[in-house]
Amino acid sequence: MASNKDGDPSLGYLTRKDTEVKLPRPTRVKNKTPAPVQITAEQILREARERQEADIRPPKQKITDSTELGDYRLRKRKEFEDLIRRVRWNISVWIKYAQWEESQKDFNRARSVWERALEVDYRNHTLWLKYAEVEMKNKFINHARNVWDRAVTLLPRVDQLWYKYIHMEEMLGNIAGARQIFERWMGWMPDQQGWLSYIKFELRYNEVERARGIFERFVQCHPKVSAWIRFAKFEMKNGDVARARNVYEKAVQKLADDEEAEMLFVAFAEFEERCKETERARCIYKFALDHIPKGRAEDLYRKFVAFEKQYGDKEGIEDAIVGKRRFQYEDEVRKNPLNYDAWFDYIRLEESVTNKVRIREVYERAIANVPPAQEKRYWQRYIYLWINYALYEELDAEDIERTREVYRECLNLIPHEKFSFAKIWLLAAQFEIRHLNLNGARQVLGNAIGKAPKDKIFKKYIEIELQLGNIDRCRKLYEKYLEWSPENCYAWSKYAELERSLSETERARSIFELAIAQPALDMPELLWKVMDFVICKGTYLRFPLVVYCLMEGIWMCAYGTLFLETVAYIDFEISEGEYDRTRELYERLLDRTRHLKVWISYAKFEASAMEEQKLCIQNARRVFEKALNYFRMSAPELKEERAMLLDEWLDMEKSFGQLGDVSLVEPKLPKKLKKRKQIASEDGLAGYEEYIDYVFPEEAHAHNLKILEKAREWKRQKLASGADD
Repeated sequence: MASNKDGDPSLGYLTRKDTEVKLPRPTRVKNKTPAPVQITAEQILREARERQEADIRPPKQKITDSTELGDYRLRKRKEFEDLIRRVRWNISVWIKYAQWEESQKDFNRARSVWERALEVDYRNHTLWLKYAEVEMKNKFINHARNVWDRAVTLLPRVDQLWYKYIHMEEMLGNIAGARQIFERWMGWMPDQQGWLSYIKFELRYNEVERARGIFERFVQCHPKVSAWIRFAKFEMKNGDVARARNVYEKAVQKLADDEEAEMLFVAFAEFEERCKETERARCIYKFALDHIPKGRAEDLYRKFVAFEKQYGDKEGIEDAIVGKRRFQYEDEVRKNPLNYDAWFDYIRLEESVTNKVRIREVYERAIANVPPAQEKRYWQRYIYLWINYALYEELDAEDIERTREVYRECLNLIPHEKFSFAKIWLLAAQFEIRHLNLNGARQVLGNAIGKAPKDKIFKKYIEIELQLGNIDRCRKLYEKYLEWSPENCYAWSKYAELERSLSETERARSIFELAIAQPALDMPELLWKVMDFVICKGTYLRFPLVVYCLMEGIWMCAYGTLFLETVAYIDFEISEGEYDRTRELYERLLDRTRHLKVWISYAKFEASAMEEQKLCIQNARRVFEKALNYFRMSAPELKEERAMLLDEWLDMEKSFGQLGDVSLVEPKLPKKLKKRKQIASEDGLAGYEEYIDYVFPEEAHAHNLKILEKAREWKRQKLASGADD
């Protein structure tokens, strides 16, 4: 009894241990060297196939007399009945049982099996189909009719049963019976395909009137556009134009507001077009355009345009399309006059018609809707109305005075004391230049600088004067530019570049000195500055660097602009061959920031200076030594930067060839150690992450000394404890 309690009922009251499959322990391979003769996978599979034993199949049984046949049938029936008792709901077992009885020509037993199966699941239409097919195959027509009749009565929504039933009657030539079955089916209001099958059935026997009556019932049952169009096409195919038109008219009365009404109107218009009734078709298109919303009338517009191109004239197209769209746009701008996108679409429509009077009228109405708030974000779309208006007057209307007046009115309207648009100033100036009015362009740009100075305006004005060769004007403009924005490094560098291009070395140098002496910065709140350079034989290759650190109490971002100016200044001095001045600039830059890239740039400059090669190498080594001392003494926590510096030094020594000496650098190189550190999160310890640590030679020596000191201390403690004992 105790064993029964411990056992599992699902396992026949056996314990889990009794039912475990005990597999042999895998043998350990001691000799793992490859065998001298290798066997391919293909050979293994082929040998396995050859050694495979033949499948055990039951012997073929030969039945010689009725007694054996009876025993065989009894045994098979018992097997099927046992199987049905186990899996009563498995329909495939019932089907196999019934088909076996059919193969034994015992149709009464087969029908009994089918009926028993239907009692289990009469909703399974596959059973009905196979049952009826068996009766038809063996030419039991009345039995088949009985099965089909019961099937469609119990499952009237299964279309396949109706189709099979009708097909059987039609194959037997019982047309009246098939029609009667169709009528029974139509009473259940099937889908469109069922109705169309009925119509095709009648048309196969030339029963046009009957088909017409079915169509009328069909459109009442399925009042959809596609059904009405099929009805009209049926009438058209039979050559009855009046009836087809009547069908379309009824459809329009009932479905004018339907979502698919566009398809109906297009079909109606194409019907009238085929009947050579172009005026009727045009009226249908216009009626449709008046009643269908714009979003659902794209195909209708396209068809109407194609129709007018074929049968109408240009005025007809404009009246039909432009008039309707004009009405829609008028409705939109009346509801919301500040909807500038609607004004743009309206103007684009009028420009496609090329009516100057209407175009100017719409432009004037559009620009009259000034944004109520004096904030730039509300004016950004509105200002393009003025720009498009001016471009239209200049390019399409070719009215120069009117264009100048548009620009003048626009510039007077903008509240420049709060915000301005450099684009409109530049467009006005470029317009004057295109029409050879240089004084007018200068006046526009001068007013722009006086009222609303911007970077774009200064740059464009300077570019224009530089192209005209007015150097004095360029200098004055640069001076005003720097008065307005003394922290703008772009203006300083471009000003110095201008003087340098004019061979005014002292002026350029003075500009650079003023630039790097500027105390104010353009964006002191930033924490990032992307800028770096590499000097390679006098050529600067610029690439990004993230400068984000705090060194000597100075934020690096605060000297980002200064760094940029110094780089341009250094570039200038190198191009002039002033290497001493360049060194002085590097030293001044290092007083402000001692970033790794500055040290590397300084060293590479020394290595590539146009002087004696040995002297260049010594100067470069001196810079590297100075940088190494700084990182070792003043910034010992920057181990990665120190390692990068040594790598750069080593690469440079290798690039010197025979003059290089890698032995100066190799003893100073650190060892890379992979370490782990804990990651703390809000919930506590989240895990560990790996990082690379650098151990330099002096740190390793100090670490060894600490180990020796601890060993001596341990020995002293041991001796002291022995003396006490």
